[in-house]
Amino acid sequence: MINFLICGTQKGGTSALDTYLREHPEICMANVKEVHFFDREVHFDSNEVDYSKYHSYFEPKSHHKAIGEATPIYMYWKSSPKRIWQYNPNMKIIIILRNPIERAYSHWNMERMRGADQFSFWDAITNENKRCMEASPLQHRVYSYVDRGFYLRQLRNLWKFFPKKQVLVLKNEDLKNKPVETLNKICDFLNITRFESIKPKKVHARPYDAEIKPKEKDFLKPIFKAEIKNLERELQWNCKDWL
Repeated sequence: MINFLICGTQKGGTSALDTYLREHPEICMANVKEVHFFDREVHFDSNEVDYSKYHSYFEPKSHHKAIGEATPIYMYWKSSPKRIWQYNPNMKIIIILRNPIERAYSHWNMERMRGADQFSFWDAITNENKRCMEASPLQHRVYSYVDRGFYLRQLRNLWKFFPKKQVLVLKNEDLKNKPVETLNKICDFLNITRFESIKPKKVHARPYDAEIKPKEKDFLKPIFKAEIKNLERELQWNCKDWL
């Protein structure tokens, strides 16, 4: 049975974290990054869920104590936490959060480079609500640049099913600036031995054609201000740099 998941946030550092954890001798990661099992309606359209499809992504050996995968949309997809809980109520969840303004811009840049969005960032964020309606009643997988930055409601959806002791919430900056300390925190959380040595990594850092514009930042700051303040209170963090 899979016993831990990296559930988000998208563009928060999950690829780097996945890469680090693959080097740990006691961890078995899925044979792909982003299995996308718990966010796909097709797997849950009958009373009996076929978990053999899910398990086919893993090849654990006897020395593996932690078996997991990284699919960032699990945090954002409203029905995923309940599905995960139904699969394994003892699942350990790892969340890594990033400044939501930077995250939104990075998300848009990725979709632009993929050819999935032709809009400028300004047009994308000012028309997001209307554009996302095309996916209703589900969330939009591509255009949800701003919406994914409201972390607290996503965390509360997870906490409805998993006690807080089973959910480790980390800061993107800590993984980048203090990788040893952050990864050892994860090892303790997963009840495995700490890393013997860690070589800092930079994974999937996509180039930007241009930096985010001041008017775009100024548009997003008041949108996220209350969210960031509430997140600080809830997690006992200092996120003043995010604003």
